[in-house]
Amino acid sequence: MSKLQGKVAALPAEPCCPALTERELTAQEAEITAAMFKALGDPVRLRLFSKVASHPDSEACVCDIADVGVSQPTVSHHLKKLKEAGLLASERRGTWVYYRVEPSVLAAMGRLLTPGPAKAA
Repeated sequence: MSKLQGKVAALPAEPCCPALTERELTAQEAEITAAMFKALGDPVRLRLFSKVASHPDSEACVCDIADVGVSQPTVSHHLKKLKEAGLLASERRGTWVYYRVEPSVLAAMGRLLTPGPAKAA
């Protein structure tokens, strides 16, 4: 497990980070958040993530999502990066690997980008 995976795995079920307009992020919050957004900054990774997230039950077999215009080893590389960033979890079932989104991470990312209460002047 990488150092970042450990930090992401330690995230509570509730969103970890405040809206960007509420307060400054701590160094740890910024590191975790940047890793998640960096992982989604690649078009192939974003497509793979979208395929998993939009699949029934937010879970998909790699055999159902590998059609993104790159080779199978490249798909595996990108899925690994999404897992390392804490955005996907996986489970081997027989010969196939199934990926699912991490709901707590999606909630945290959504909250981060949601404007907080207006600040008094």
